[in-house]
Amino acid sequence: MAADPETSEKPAVKPRRIEALDAARGLALIAMATYHFTWDFEFFGYLDPGTATHGWLKLYARVIASSFLFLAGFSLVLAQYPVLKPRSFAKRLAVIVAAALAITLATAIAMPDGLIFFGILHAIAAASLIGLAFLRLPPVLTLLAAAGAIALPDSYRSEIFDAPALLFVGLSEHLPRSNDYVPLFPWIGALLIGIATARIAMARGWLVRLAHVPAGPGWLRLAGRNSLLVYLVHQPLLIAVVFMISIIAPPQKADPIQSYLASCESACLAEGSDAGLCTRFCACTLDRLQQQSLLAPLQSGAILPDKDARILELARECSAISQ
Repeated sequence: MAADPETSEKPAVKPRRIEALDAARGLALIAMATYHFTWDFEFFGYLDPGTATHGWLKLYARVIASSFLFLAGFSLVLAQYPVLKPRSFAKRLAVIVAAALAITLATAIAMPDGLIFFGILHAIAAASLIGLAFLRLPPVLTLLAAAGAIALPDSYRSEIFDAPALLFVGLSEHLPRSNDYVPLFPWIGALLIGIATARIAMARGWLVRLAHVPAGPGWLRLAGRNSLLVYLVHQPLLIAVVFMISIIAPPQKADPIQSYLASCESACLAEGSDAGLCTRFCACTLDRLQQQSLLAPLQSGAILPDKDARILELARECSAISQ
């Protein structure tokens, strides 16, 4: 009688390190750095507002985030299945949580308007904790749960999840402003797919063959083995590079009206609103800002409290008019 693959997943000998996974993380890091480099050029004014968050670059960013979560789920199985190792898991989780909190603190100081309160590291930490419950489930059930997690935000949203404490769930009706927002739904789906894939590969003996797959250059594997460190240091380095470029060759000053419209429509679309609605809303707010001489202080960021209240009021008016 054939052996049941679900009961024969534990290898007799501890497998060698799968260096192809290290290389895959290294490739994901390179992709992430290229995306962030684009974001940095936009931040310094070399690219139009919204360039990094729309079109193919938006899809590129989603593929990158999915790859990191998939690899985290795959690695979770290799490290914690079939025998859970609470101490090693807790140690790794603490490191990721500490790094995530450091990102939150740094962005709160450097760019509070785009505070990263639940980015990719937060998502990996939370999803990994939840993923422990799926390690021993049949892979087919894990895949079904992944499909449900991915589909849920498209079928259900509620104002209940607009509460700041629940924004991490990902089911709010209004998307928050953040430079890196990776909520549990739908992103935990990618980690669950990684778990299911690793379980299937383990049951069918594919891990042994994967361990012998050519893994690319050593520097790529080294980056993959130290992915958290690379993640933490790469963006400050890239920002420093673009900053130096801005000193040598400053970007051309954008037209304030076009800059406002582009920025407004980008923020509106990021909240999930219709493109036509965003165009009408931003045109309306621009007209009101110009009438009340508020556009210049809005561009400079020096908005007095009374003017801030007036801006919020005209935004509400234009929102009603644009519907």
